Amino acid sequence: MRDTGGGVDGDKLGKSEKDQSWIPKIIKKRVCTTFVEDSFSNGALCQCGGERDAHGSVALGDYFSTAIVNHWDSAQHSSEYPTDAFGELQFAGASKRHSYFLRLSWDTTPSMVYTLMTAHWGLPSPNLVVSIVGGEGRTKVKTWVREVLRQGLVKASQSTGAWILTAGLREGVGRCVGEAVRDHATAASSVSLNKVVALGIAPWGLVHNRQQLVNPQGSFPAKYYVQNMSRDSCCLDNNYQAFLLVDDGSVGRRGETGFRAKLEDYISHQRTGIWGSGSIDIPVLCMLISGEASMLERVDLSLKKSMPWLVLAGSGGLADFLSDMLDNLSSATVVQSSGEGDGEAGPSVDLKDKVAERVKKHFPSEAESDKLVERALSIYQNRDFITIYHGEQEGPNDFDTVLLKALVGASKHRSSVNASPYNEELNLAVTWNRVDIAKSELFNGDIHWRYEDLEDSMTDALINDKPQFVRLFTENGLNILDYLTYGRLESLYRSVADGTVLYHLLQRRLVERLGTAAYAPTSNQQDSASKVAAETIQCGPGREISLFEVARVLELLMGDICQPFYYEALGLEQISSKRRALRRASKLLRGECLYRDKRCLFPWASLFIWAVLQNRSEMATFFWEMTGESVLSALSGCKILRELSKLEGEAENKLSMKELAQRFENLAHDMFSSCYRSNESRSFTLLIRKSPVWGGTTCLQMGMGADARLFFSHDGVQSLLSQIWWGDMKRNTDVWKLLLTFFCPVLCYTNLISFRKQEDQHQGEEEKPNEDGQGKDSDSLYGTTVFSFSDIKHIEADAQGTLSPRSATIKGIPRRPPKRPFIVSRWREFWFAPVTAFLGNVLMYFLFLLLFAYVLLVDFKPPPPSGPAITEYVLYFWVFTIVCEEIRETFFLGAKTMRQRLRVYIQDVWNKCDLTAIVLFIIGVICRMFPWSYGFGRNVLCVDYMVFTLRLIHIFAIHKQLGPKIIIVGKMMKDVFFFLFFLMVWLMAYGVANQALLYSYDPSLDRIFRRVFYRPYLHIFGQIPVEEMDVGKKWDMPCTYNVTLIESGDEPCRTMYSNWLVVILLIVYLLVTNILLINLLIAMFSYTFNEVQANSDIYWKFQRYTLIVQYHSRPSLAPPFIIISHINLFIKRIIRKVPSVKIHHFVLQLRGKAANKLMTWETIQKEDFLTAQNTIQKSSDSERLKRMSVKVDGVLKHMTESRDFDHRLRALENEMEYCSNALSWIVDTLAQGSTFKPPRPPPTSRDSFLSSSNST
Repeated sequence: MRDTGGGVDGDKLGKSEKDQSWIPKIIKKRVCTTFVEDSFSNGALCQCGGERDAHGSVALGDYFSTAIVNHWDSAQHSSEYPTDAFGELQFAGASKRHSYFLRLSWDTTPSMVYTLMTAHWGLPSPNLVVSIVGGEGRTKVKTWVREVLRQGLVKASQSTGAWILTAGLREGVGRCVGEAVRDHATAASSVSLNKVVALGIAPWGLVHNRQQLVNPQGSFPAKYYVQNMSRDSCCLDNNYQAFLLVDDGSVGRRGETGFRAKLEDYISHQRTGIWGSGSIDIPVLCMLISGEASMLERVDLSLKKSMPWLVLAGSGGLADFLSDMLDNLSSATVVQSSGEGDGEAGPSVDLKDKVAERVKKHFPSEAESDKLVERALSIYQNRDFITIYHGEQEGPNDFDTVLLKALVGASKHRSSVNASPYNEELNLAVTWNRVDIAKSELFNGDIHWRYEDLEDSMTDALINDKPQFVRLFTENGLNILDYLTYGRLESLYRSVADGTVLYHLLQRRLVERLGTAAYAPTSNQQDSASKVAAETIQCGPGREISLFEVARVLELLMGDICQPFYYEALGLEQISSKRRALRRASKLLRGECLYRDKRCLFPWASLFIWAVLQNRSEMATFFWEMTGESVLSALSGCKILRELSKLEGEAENKLSMKELAQRFENLAHDMFSSCYRSNESRSFTLLIRKSPVWGGTTCLQMGMGADARLFFSHDGVQSLLSQIWWGDMKRNTDVWKLLLTFFCPVLCYTNLISFRKQEDQHQGEEEKPNEDGQGKDSDSLYGTTVFSFSDIKHIEADAQGTLSPRSATIKGIPRRPPKRPFIVSRWREFWFAPVTAFLGNVLMYFLFLLLFAYVLLVDFKPPPPSGPAITEYVLYFWVFTIVCEEIRETFFLGAKTMRQRLRVYIQDVWNKCDLTAIVLFIIGVICRMFPWSYGFGRNVLCVDYMVFTLRLIHIFAIHKQLGPKIIIVGKMMKDVFFFLFFLMVWLMAYGVANQALLYSYDPSLDRIFRRVFYRPYLHIFGQIPVEEMDVGKKWDMPCTYNVTLIESGDEPCRTMYSNWLVVILLIVYLLVTNILLINLLIAMFSYTFNEVQANSDIYWKFQRYTLIVQYHSRPSLAPPFIIISHINLFIKRIIRKVPSVKIHHFVLQLRGKAANKLMTWETIQKEDFLTAQNTIQKSSDSERLKRMSVKVDGVLKHMTESRDFDHRLRALENEMEYCSNALSWIVDTLAQGSTFKPPRPPPTSRDSFLSSSNST
C-alpha cells in the first residue's frame, strides 16, 4: 500500500538527499514556553526538567500564569517550532554506515513519519513489527533474556523481515537488541532478502550530547560522539538504522510512549508486501520485558485497541506481575454484578482481592494501588490478547513459532465468526515466507482447506516471489483452473516491479496503445503523444496494462516463431495487420472487457511466461514442472530469456538471465534424452508436433530461434534429421551408389540402393486416431510431417479422401486412391529424397561453375552484335533459374507475412551471399553489353565468379568432417580482423617513414600508395628489394633529381643521407611483423581452434538443421532444370489450387486421442525425469548434511525435553519423599498415642522388606 498521508507529497520525497528543506516545514519540535517552578529545586528548575536559564524570556515573564499552575503539561506549556535536528547520523569511531534521525513533536501524525521512513529513508516495508516495552534503565538484563533477544527475537525477525522498535539507547534491553542485530547482520549473507531494521524511538530530552545533532538546515552527516553518560541521560546506540527522537519539551523525562503507541497502531493498519500487495495488514506485536508499574496504563490502552502482547515471564517487574496474575487467576470468572441491573459485567470481589494481593506483592512501594488494581482488572478482561512466554524454561530456539502463535491467537479474537480460524496463521506464514511453519502447523492433514481460503494467499505468494508457498497451495487444494482468469493474469503483470526490463517494455506498449486510442499522431507529434499518454496512464478505463500489451511484448521477444499470444482471448485472432489489431484492442479495452472473467486457457504456461519474463528462477522452474509440453516449454523459456538479456542494461541481471536460459536449455536436452530413451518414434513426434500452447510452433523451430545448440546436438534430434535427410532410403547407403544411380536412374529399380520397408516407415501409424478421420478438414493436412515420398503419398491419399466428407461419414473411413505402380513409386521415392536433391544441386552447381569459368576464360565474346556466345546465353538462363528458386524460397514458402519472410531471408548470411552474387551478375551482364563498359562488366563477372565459388562452403557444411572445420574457419576469420588492425598500425607507421626517408619528393599517388602499403605488406612474405633499401647496392633503374621531370612522372632518385635509418626501420619492422605479429596470429588461431574444436561438432549439428530444411523444401530437379519443377508447381498451386504438403517444415498436427496420448506419455517421462533428479539431489553431500543437521537438531530437542523430564522427576521425587516422611510421622504419632488401638500393626516399608529378604 502506497501511503502518502501527512501531506508529504511525492515530489518532495523524490528530491535528493541533501535537499531536505521541506522537513522543517512539516515536522515540528517542542519547546517549553511556561516556566513552572519545581518545588524541590528551590526555583532553579522547571517541572519540564530544564534549568531557569535555558528558558526564554517569554517563559519566565508570565508570573501570573505560573503562579496558578501546579503541574507542568506538555500540551499546554510547550509550543511547536520547526525541527532543527534531522538528516544522517555518523557515530565517531564506530562504522562508516550512517543512520537516519529526526527530532519530532510527540503529536506528529504517524502517517507522515511512516511515509518518511519508507519512501524517503528507503527502509523496507516490514512484514512484522515487534515493539519491545520495558527493560529500560541501568538495571542489568538477565542472561536468558539476552539469549531470547539474540537467538530468538532477532533471528526470527531476520527470517520474517521485521522492524524491531526499542528506545534505541545504549542501556538495558535497547543495547542488547542493538548488539544482536549487529551480530546477525555480520553473520548473514550479503544477498539476504530479509534484513532486520532496528528502529529507536527515544525521548529527545534523554539523549546525551543531543546538541551535536542540532542543525536547522539538516546534518549530512552529523558526527555523534559517545561519551560517559550522566545519570539523567543516555547515548544513542550505533547499531540502529534510524532514530525517531520524540520531543515533548521536557528534559530528562520519558515522553515518547504516546507517539510510539500511535505509530504502532498506524502501522498495524498498513498492508504487507510490495506496494501493499500482501494479503494482510502488517502484524504488530508488543513484547514486555520487565517494566515498571506505570506501564500498566500503556498495556491497558493498547489491549483495548486489540494489540497483541507477548510477556516474558521471569524477566522481573511488570512482566512477572502479569504472568503471575494470568497464570494463577485463570480459573477465576467474571460474574454478573449483583448490585446493578444494567447488564454490565464486573469482576467478582474474590478476583479483585486476589489481584490486589498480587499488586501489593509485586509493587509494595506503590502508593496508588487502587488505580493499579483497576488497570490490572481491565487487562485481565482482555487477557486473550496476551501470550505468556516462559523463556527461562522453553528456550529461544522456536521463538518464531511463539511469535506466530501469539499473533494468531490475538487475531482469532479479532476476526469474524465466519472467517476460518487458520486463515490469519496462514497469512502470517506467507508474509514471513515460513513454509516450514505452514507445513508443520497448517498443512499436516488435519485441516481441510477450501479454495476461498487459499486464493488471496496464492496471489500474495505469486506477487512477492514465494515459490515454495505456490507449490504448497497447489498440492493442497488450490485449483489453478479456477484461480487464474485473464483478469487475474493482468493484475499479476501490473504488479511487475518498477525499473525492470519487462516494466519498461509493457509501459512502452501501453503508451503506444493509448496514443493510438487518443488520435493518430503525425511524425512530428510522436513525442508529444507519448508524453500525453504517459501522463494519463493511471486514470480512466483501459489505461492499465492489459493482455494486449503482454501479447505485444511476447511478439517482440518470440519473433516470427509462433503466433501471437492471447489474441484469441481478445478476439483478435483473425486480424493480421498490427495497426488494425491496435485499434481493435483500444476499442475493446475501453469497453466492459468481458474476457477478464474467463478462465485462462493454459494457466501453467501463462504463469511460466510471467515468471520467466521477471527472471524468477525458482518460480519459473516450478511452473515448468507443472506445465505440459515440457521440452517445448523449456526451449521457449530459453528463447525469452536470451532475447531479454539483449535488452537488459545491468550486467548482473544480464548474467543471471543467460544462466537461467542455459539452465532451461539443459532441462530441454535432459528431458528429451529421457523421452528418446523411452520411445524413439514418439520422441520424433514430440519434436515436430505443432503446439497449441505455444502458438503453433514446434520444438525444432523454437530450438532454432532460441539458438539452442546443445539441444540440437542431441543424438535423437540428429537421428530425426538424418531420417528426414535420407527419405525412404536407408541411412547407411553409400555415396557412390547414389552418384551411380543419379547418372543411371534405372539402377533405382535394382537392389543397389536399399529402401526402408513400408511397415518400418509407418511403424507409428497405428497410433494415429482413426476416429479423427470424420472430423478432419483440409487445414489439418498442411501440417503433416513430410519425411519422405511415402509420407507425401499417404497425405495426398488422405487429402483426396476428405474431398467427399459425406461419403466418408457414411462409410466411416476416408476413401483412398488406388496404389501407384511400383515403377512410379520407386522413381519418386528416390528423386523426392532431400539427399538426392542435395546431390543433384551439388553436381549441377559444379557444372555451373565450370560453365562460368569456361565463359570467362575461353568464350567471352565482345559486346553485341559480335557477342555474347551461346554458352554465355546458357549461363544467363542458368542464373535466371537460380533467381527463380531464390524468389520461390523467399516469397512462396511458409505461412508468414511478406515482411516476415523478407526479414528471415536477410538474416541468413548465405542468403546475403546469394543476393550479392546475383546483383553482381546482373551488373556485370548489363555493363558487358556496351562497348564503353565492356571491360568493367568483365571485371565484375570475374569477381562474381569468386562469390559463386565461395558459396560451395555452405553446400559442404552438411559433411560430417568438413562441416566442423568450416565452423572453425569462420571463427578464425574474426581473429584475422583483429590481426589486420595491429598489422595496419605497424604497416602505416613503417611505410610512411620509409617513403619519406628514401624519397625527399615524389608527388605520384600511385607510387606512394604502392610503396607505403603494398611494398611493406610484401616484406612480410619475404619480398625485400635490397637494392632499393641499401645505399651500397647498385640500382640500375634510371632516376632523376629534376623536380619538373619528377612531377611529370619520372622516377625520383633515393636520398642517401638517411639510408642507415631506413635499414634500422626495416629490421625493426620485420622483427615486429614476421616474428611478433605472425606468431601472435598463430597463437590466436591455436587458441580459437582448441576452444572451438570441442564445440565445433555442436555448432555443425545446429547449422545442419537449416541446410536440411532448405533441401527438404526444394524441388527434386536442380538448376537449370528446376524451371520444370517451377512450372509444375505453378500449375498445381495457382491453377489447380492443390495445397502443398510442404507449406510447413517438419510440422505434425495432432488432435484428439493421439494428442492426448502423446501429452500423457510426455508427462510420465517428465515425472520420471524429475524423480531421478530429486534422487540425485538427495544423494548429494549438501542434502545429506542438511538431513544430518535436522536429525541433530531433533536429538538436541529430545535431549532438552529429557532434561526437562529429569527436572520434573526430581521435583516429583522430592514431593514423594516429603509425603512419605509426613506419613511416617503420622504413623509414629498415632502409634505412640493411646487414644485408640489399631487392629493391625503399621505396614513395613518396601526397603526394609527387601533388606530382610536379602539377608535370608
